Amino acid sequence: MALVGAAVKLKLSLCLLLWLNTLTSSCQGKKNFWEYRYPFIKRASSFSSASTSEAGAEKAYDYIIVGGGTAGCPLAATLSQNFSVLLLERGGAPFGNLNVSRLQNFHISLADTSPNSAAQFFVSTDGVFNSRARVLGGGTCINAGFYTRSSTSYIRKAGWDAKLVNESYPWIEKQIVHRPKLAPWQRAVRDSLLEVGISPFNGFTYDHLYGTKVGGTIFDKHGHRHTAAELLASANPEKLDVLIHATVQKIIFNTEGKKPRALGVIFKDEKGKQHQAFLAKRRSEIIVSCGAIGSPQLLLLSGIGPKADLKKLNVSVVLDNEFVGKGMSDNPMNSVFVPTNRPVEQSLIQTVGITKMGVYIEASSGFGQSPDSIRCNHGIVSAEVGQLSTIPPKQRTREAIEAYSKSKQDLPHEAFMGGFILEKIANPISTGQLSLIDTNVDNNPSVTFNYFSHPYDLQRCVDGIRLVEKLVSAKPFTNFTQCDKLTWDKLLNMSLKANINLIPKHTNDTKCLEQFCRDTVITIWHYHGGCHVGKVLSPDYKVHGVHRLRVVDSSTFSESPGTNPQATIMMMGRYDLNTNVLFIFWRNRTNHAWFMMIDTFAGTWE
Repeated sequence: MALVGAAVKLKLSLCLLLWLNTLTSSCQGKKNFWEYRYPFIKRASSFSSASTSEAGAEKAYDYIIVGGGTAGCPLAATLSQNFSVLLLERGGAPFGNLNVSRLQNFHISLADTSPNSAAQFFVSTDGVFNSRARVLGGGTCINAGFYTRSSTSYIRKAGWDAKLVNESYPWIEKQIVHRPKLAPWQRAVRDSLLEVGISPFNGFTYDHLYGTKVGGTIFDKHGHRHTAAELLASANPEKLDVLIHATVQKIIFNTEGKKPRALGVIFKDEKGKQHQAFLAKRRSEIIVSCGAIGSPQLLLLSGIGPKADLKKLNVSVVLDNEFVGKGMSDNPMNSVFVPTNRPVEQSLIQTVGITKMGVYIEASSGFGQSPDSIRCNHGIVSAEVGQLSTIPPKQRTREAIEAYSKSKQDLPHEAFMGGFILEKIANPISTGQLSLIDTNVDNNPSVTFNYFSHPYDLQRCVDGIRLVEKLVSAKPFTNFTQCDKLTWDKLLNMSLKANINLIPKHTNDTKCLEQFCRDTVITIWHYHGGCHVGKVLSPDYKVHGVHRLRVVDSSTFSESPGTNPQATIMMMGRYDLNTNVLFIFWRNRTNHAWFMMIDTFAGTWE
């Protein structure tokens, strides 16, 4: 027995030493744990431009994907099975970043405005705070995690093959999606939705169905986030190179033929050094997957867009297209803060009510109660008491906003106990536009969404707020909150104070729900458009008027799919490559006829 005990102690000691050695190696700049699983992910400075050119290149690529986000990662994983792929991501890796990986740090990640943050802060011209993902995995690294498929009508309208769509979603779900453990706040919302008539109850489902349901989540039972970056584990490591901190500045074109032809890209690494990467052959392509803000921005910086606007910034015009950056939409959201007399378990969106009036009801809870929370501004979950509107509009500088947020530190933690009921408008008719402010790709473009400029959007918001009033008065919800009964006017005034934007408030006008909607509008990060199919792109997502260039991400949407678009955006990275004739042969390698079709079809590309 003594010998056995000694052996066990020795084994434990060796394990401890091995663990300490691994930790020390990591601290000394050696490989992180994720670098063993994803050996193809490297810093951009490791790239050698000298060996890369279009003609006779030592290493060129069949596909260059710009943007390693929600669509870019599954695209890279899928294409790498049969083609050489270079994936360029301007941000870093999400692995080991606790602000990304832990549910309880969701709000901290959004509040981080440092240059290396996974979320790049921007304010639309409407005065609404927003964030762009700047990390491998894209929006799946900074969102609320809710996972739901698009509706059958959306699939039909998009012209997608329903069978192939339904084969593509499970590929994602098996790898990173989970069934949530329903939090008490979410159960109360679920039961109250049913009581006020948002029925039937559809249980746990990924499907988009009218009524009340519990959807999937990319957070596991331990509160650990699983992102689109993990889909790269399905890639062929021999055919994939992923560069992080690789900021693409423009696409390179050959303009000598009848149509401009994409050749490659210019990007800078984390040290500011420029590199060029090129496509390997005529059938190769560049696929832009930079998101609804980044993709139209990159096309404009590359010379594709409204001619007059490009000339003002001295951008060489490759193709005059007035629609690039136009038709930008964001699903406006308004929220009501409901206090409790006790701490509430943290939860992000798990339950949703899908109404036939075009309004979705969702909820979050418990993100305003820690010392860290009170020191941050975190958008939809910021239970901030006080009004930014007390600062005159012309004085709302970044410094004034930061000083305002710091004033919360003197408030008791109890003032932040509770949660939000969120009301989102589906398929807004109001649209705006995106345009360049300058030619620095690191800077945000000017973005306008024109929230509630169409009266139908405003009316739906009013209907949604009235539905929220019924919900918070329903017995299942009041039984759960167990707080002193508050009048609806008091809740609305409290919510005016809790929601942060740069729009002047009208705190004494809660009888006018139209005004409440305008004053408290915020984002749920479901912005889309700017590269619409039919105006900027063909039905197979090729950019009109140029060869060897596609866009695959939410910038192609005219409507945001489902109650959360991430499932459908990831699905596109799988589906698009199954439905285009070029790629169908992956599943039909034994049929020689497919190869004949590919050769014939590919010949029409140039």
